[in-house]
Amino acid sequence: MKYGTGWRRLVSGLAALTVAAGAAGLGAPGAASAQGPDGSAKKAKKIVRLGVAQSVDNMNPFLALRVVSTSIQRWTYGFLTVPDSKTLRPSPDLAESWTTSADKLTWTFTMRAAKWSDGTPITAHDAAWTFNTIMTNDAAKQANGPAVENFASVVAKDDRTLVITTERPQATMLENPVPIVPRHVFANAGPIGSYDAERYPMVASGPFTVVEHKRDAYVRLRANPGYWRGPAKIDELHVIFYENPEAANAGLKRGDVDWVGRLAAPQYQAFDGDPAFRQWDTPGRRATYLQLNPGARTIDDRPVGDGHPALRDRRVREAIHRAVDKETLVRQVQNGLARVADGAVVPPVFPEFHWSAQGDDLVTFDPARANEILDRAGYRRGPDGVRTMPEGGPDAGRRLAMRFSVHAADPVEGKIAQYLTGWLRAIGVELTTKRLDATRFTEETGYTGLYDIAISGYSVNPDPEEILATHLCSRRPTAKGEGGGTESFFCDKEYERLYRDQLAELDRGRRVEIVKRMQRRLYTEAPVIALYYPNNLEVYRQDRIKSITPMPERNGFLYGGPGYWPVYTVEAAEAAPGAAGPGTGVLVGVGAALAVTAVAGVALARRRRATADDRE
Repeated sequence: MKYGTGWRRLVSGLAALTVAAGAAGLGAPGAASAQGPDGSAKKAKKIVRLGVAQSVDNMNPFLALRVVSTSIQRWTYGFLTVPDSKTLRPSPDLAESWTTSADKLTWTFTMRAAKWSDGTPITAHDAAWTFNTIMTNDAAKQANGPAVENFASVVAKDDRTLVITTERPQATMLENPVPIVPRHVFANAGPIGSYDAERYPMVASGPFTVVEHKRDAYVRLRANPGYWRGPAKIDELHVIFYENPEAANAGLKRGDVDWVGRLAAPQYQAFDGDPAFRQWDTPGRRATYLQLNPGARTIDDRPVGDGHPALRDRRVREAIHRAVDKETLVRQVQNGLARVADGAVVPPVFPEFHWSAQGDDLVTFDPARANEILDRAGYRRGPDGVRTMPEGGPDAGRRLAMRFSVHAADPVEGKIAQYLTGWLRAIGVELTTKRLDATRFTEETGYTGLYDIAISGYSVNPDPEEILATHLCSRRPTAKGEGGGTESFFCDKEYERLYRDQLAELDRGRRVEIVKRMQRRLYTEAPVIALYYPNNLEVYRQDRIKSITPMPERNGFLYGGPGYWPVYTVEAAEAAPGAAGPGTGVLVGVGAALAVTAVAGVALARRRRATADDRE
């Protein structure tokens, strides 16, 4: 459901969110003091507010896809294992130890003696129920279905012993992305596909528990005093949703929030030279790329959508790749705060798995070579300079006029479109920008196949298996537009074979080489074309935040990272005299976000984007 673009609906949305924010009673940033019933001073409440240009798509961990949603899950739910805060390698979490059978098909986990936030013991039965639900319930597969595709059975032998048997050896068993949920809550919640987990306080096992969620406004989290590692260093974490990065920046400068994560380059550079703010610029874990429609088909191999037939030709995709000046995009669109993509989807921040094209594989900006490829393939220029499909084929004479799908509210994507239009015109491809709201973008590029070329991106985990899986045949949607999670509608036998091989390869060195071969296949077949790897850009107020420990701890990520460690270790500074009263920060922050949207004349959508650009 979306609001219209009219002022009446826009103002109504603003009023509704302002009322919701005011009703929340959120405390002021920093350490907020209060008085007891007798007038004596109570211990100051330590609060940190994080601003993000995104909102939660679903609080249900079986359904949630967006980065902010999966981040909140990392802060509230435990996993069998989590990335180590120093090395990012798997380390114990709810499973304190594990063993494997000689044939590597059976994994036995010993669960930690810990409790849910409501005092109920966490047991192997919770983990078994979680995994079996995903294995047997189609609705529960949306977020993490591929993580259990190789599971043959999951059994709780007793409260402390979980046994997982796989069909084939699985190298990624200790990288499993599935959050363990409380069986005593979810088993009685009704159908998984319609359960939105909006019951508070939420029953959690991580360092925080959600105590309030106002849709499209904020999530309020409270430190879990029973967390097995010990309590967090703050009492509450408030995650404030902004409609766009400009509004988030304004909120940070006013003091409505203390910290903003995942900024675009222009917003980040707006804080240059200001000693009140700490800027955080580290190599990022995202890849930004073009998504080319190679002939979209459903999981049962039926054609879907209206992608341009020329894009089914690998030679055309290669020509487009050679027509893109990635260095210019990094310099002009990212203001130099990114690295030119020299490979596929795994960024160089993970050097073990990152593959760089070399020699004949390396595609560089070469319009002359691109034109030569198209000439030889029979795509002739028409009188207007636009090429047509080769003679003799079913689409002979059709012009190479294509659409470039972008998010309507994203100025960075708009700039990319301007450059891409000119570069492709130089090789005889006419490109028209198609601006879509978030919901339609998701539907057309991930389910209905109603696109030619689109902008996309993905946050990659230390082990890249998840992003690699988004290009499998099995990730294509059903004929009803369900399931899926595809990043490209790619379906390639060689890629599938390599995926199975790497998943079963337990020798890490050999597995790394197979993963690199998979990336080479993506690069040379070009269903996606990596443009650049953007830096991780964040800013926080030094008068509100005393310290944050990144992950990994040396020059790592803050909000944009793959784990819970930064929010668990963040320390609030002492509150400044005259700090804002309860509710002020969020009320102003949300109001400003919508005001910026109103000035820009952009429609406010209740459902924010659930595309891979914002996915984990």
